[in-house]
Amino acid sequence: MRVLVRGRNVDVTDALKDYVEKRVGKLDKFLDGANEATVILVVEGDSHKVEVTVPFNGMILRGEEATGDMYSSIDLIVDKLEKQIEKYKGKLTRRRVAGEQKVCAEPRVHDEDDGLQVVKTKRFAIKPMPVDEAVMQMNLLGHSFFVFSNADTEQVNVVYKRKDGKYGLIEPEF
Repeated sequence: MRVLVRGRNVDVTDALKDYVEKRVGKLDKFLDGANEATVILVVEGDSHKVEVTVPFNGMILRGEEATGDMYSSIDLIVDKLEKQIEKYKGKLTRRRVAGEQKVCAEPRVHDEDDGLQVVKTKRFAIKPMPVDEAVMQMNLLGHSFFVFSNADTEQVNVVYKRKDGKYGLIEPEF
């Protein structure tokens, strides 16, 4: 697996880059089909944050960790990602979903000057998947919601984490 290391507000030394490649490269033995991992090292004040994104088999494994030391942050994020992989490994190996569909959400900007403004538009490719796989993907990403194409209904759905810790599903009604 190729590990891309980038830094924000930090000089990525050869020693730091080698350490990241060694530690994050360890994930390769768990992830069949992962060709590349992107690691972003960020220093904000006294906080040293590490963000790791690994696309594989149509899924995205993502995590971030921040401590007072960059090397500690790297160790913690690799441990965290290993636990996520172990937790979901059984589900990931059983599921193979074919086909890919592009979905693009166009931002709506209100005509009146009410202070609402779209500041970012995100475009992403989605694959049809069952609801439980969408929940798993949402948890892997660490997000509170996930937009996906429901394999059963062939419609765009949203799963979200509720305040009570359970999950909700939003389906379109025609």
